Amino acid sequence: MNLFSGTITSLERGLDYSAVKQKVIANNVANVDTPDYKSKDVSFKAMLQDEMKLSSGSANPRHFNLTSDQDGSPSVTQRPYSIRENGNGVDMDKEMADLATNQIYYNSLIERISGKFGSLKSVIKGGGQ
Repeated sequence: MNLFSGTITSLERGLDYSAVKQKVIANNVANVDTPDYKSKDVSFKAMLQDEMKLSSGSANPRHFNLTSDQDGSPSVTQRPYSIRENGNGVDMDKEMADLATNQIYYNSLIERISGKFGSLKSVIKGGGQ
């Protein structure tokens, strides 16, 4: 029996995305002075599109293929542009903005998953008695 209808699993996948995003941003910042380094990005939209691809062998074209050949990890892509004369493509302002956005996203997921576990704790204790 699934207690939260897959909500916990969805929140975990969101946390996985956020963790990968954090690593990619940290890697970009660490390589800000590396010549010819191109910054990388993690795209939630690309990950969602990979998950939502239509099954080609489905009887109905509106049905989604729920089996995935991938490991479910977000896709990391390289940004093709250069910002500096040495060929480096890291924009520190963008990286810091992405870092702040990712932190807010992560905190909201943690708050939501804590609420789910708090609800479960309350049910186990008997509804606050």
